[in-house]
Parts: sequence; structure tokens; C-alpha cells
Amino acid sequence: MSTTTTTDAPAAGNIRAFATVDELEAGLRQHKYVADRGLATTLFLTLKLQKPLLLEGEAGVGKTEVAKVLSDLLQTPLIRLQCYEGLDAASAIYEWDYPRQMLYLRTIEATGDLDRDAVRHDLFGEEFLLKRPLLQAIDAAHQRAPVLLIDEVDRADQELEAFLLEILSDFQVTVPELGTIRAEHVPVVILTSNRTREIHDALKRRCLYHWIDFPSFEKEFRILATKVPEAPETLSRQIVAFTQALRETDLFKPPGMAETLDWARALLALGTVDLSESVVDDSLGVILKYQEDVDSVRGERARNLIGRSLLVGA
Repeated sequence: MSTTTTTDAPAAGNIRAFATVDELEAGLRQHKYVADRGLATTLFLTLKLQKPLLLEGEAGVGKTEVAKVLSDLLQTPLIRLQCYEGLDAASAIYEWDYPRQMLYLRTIEATGDLDRDAVRHDLFGEEFLLKRPLLQAIDAAHQRAPVLLIDEVDRADQELEAFLLEILSDFQVTVPELGTIRAEHVPVVILTSNRTREIHDALKRRCLYHWIDFPSFEKEFRILATKVPEAPETLSRQIVAFTQALRETDLFKPPGMAETLDWARALLALGTVDLSESVVDDSLGVILKYQEDVDSVRGERARNLIGRSLLVGA
């Protein structure tokens, strides 16, 4: 790990470079991620300009999957910070291993070696530093730039955004006892948000931005065929038509792409050939996560949606 305080820019990271957007888009397809041109272009610029990327969209549309696929594509580690309410700097950046520090002090006391300056130096050395995701991402131990996923940043308190600003502007962390730790390789940073609250403008200004919407019928069908290739084409079209129609209804939580894939796998496990009212009623809990939504769809509405889906799949 580097503790230099110079202002030289970190290196690009010794990761695979893509010459064109088409090349990156093809790489994503090879790793079973179907990206539209806009997303592929934004990812290309994220890598080329070494800028963080903020992805917003409804839950289940594939925002987190972007970071996972990018990590595989670049053959570099994925470091994930899962945000939640109450997340603090100690959990996100670093903290000291107090139990081991206390054990070290007791050992020193027992041996009688009480050189205070040496003890203080050792006590706050890297041996006792617990690196959390943000510090791990700029650790010089990485041979190439990792992918740092800051997932659901909108769920964290706004105070955390202040800690992120130093990381995303200079890719450095200040540890008072050790000095300023700077990245040798710029991490590829992906932030995701379900937009349960607005992200502060200062954080947004440091990022490129892309909104991932619910997929169109054709895109969702291509994703399903890519992720669940064993599903028959007719059944796949019926599944996609049904979930597309569900999103047009008044639901508390419309199903995302993740639910479509889960439902397809569930229907295959049940031996389903075509959608029917009974199989839909029995498996609604796979695609709808609130009882109010299940109750509102079950019955007449489900029959109408199934009828429309069968026509599409015919």
C-alpha cells in the first residue's frame, strides 16, 4: 500500500482496453449481458475517461449486473460496498482492529517491553488496519484496477456521500495515523441507485450518468433467451408478454428483469409448456413480492393477461 501524499495521477490500471464501443458491446454479449447502444457507449466512456458511473433505474433492471459482468470481462476483482441506512465511514472505508490491538498491548505489558514510541507506532500500523471496501479498492496490492461497486447508494445516509467525494475525486483516503493513501491504479467505479431519494449534485458531478429502464419486449426476449436458453421460444415469448403487461398495470412493485428470469426458471422446473391460469396463480409469488399485488392480479386480470400472452407467443 502506498502512503505517499504527492499529487501525481494514479495509473490507468493495467486492464483490458477497448478500441471501440462495438468491441465493448460484443464483449458484454459474450458474457451474456444484453446492453443497448446508450449503455454500451456510457460504459466505454467510463473506461476511457476513468470516470465513475452512476446507474439509476428501477430495482431488478440489471444495474448491479453491469458491475459483475464488467469485472468478468476485464478479468479484475469485484469489490462491493452494499449501502444501507446508518452505514458509516468505519464500515465503508476502514477501522482499527481494537481486539487485536488490546491483545498486543497486553502482550507488551507481560513482556515488559514498554517503549512508548515504538508501541504507538506498531499499534497504529497497517497490521491492525481493517480495510473496508472503499479502502480495498485503492489498495496498491492490486496488480490491476478492480471494479468497485457502490450498490444502492440512495439507501445510505447523505453523510456517506461526503466520504465518497474524496474517494471519487482523487482516489485517495486520509488515515490520520498513516497519512494519505492513494491508488496506484484507478478503480472502475459503478454506483447504482433505485432513486428512492435524490443523490447530491456534488457527487453526481463526479460521475457519468445512465438511466436503465425496463426493457422493451424484444430486448427482454433477447435477455431471456441469453440467460435461460433452455426455455422454449413460445413459452419465453409468453413469459415476456405477461411481465410486460404486468408493468402496465397499477402495481406497488412491478416485476423487473430479475423476476422475469426467476419466473422462467420456475416455470421450467414445473414442466410448463404454455401459460395457464392455474400455473400463473401458483407461481405469482416468483414475480410479485407484495400480497396486495398478487391479490390484484389473481383471477380475472390474470386470465386477460394470459390470453394476450398466448396470442403473442403463438
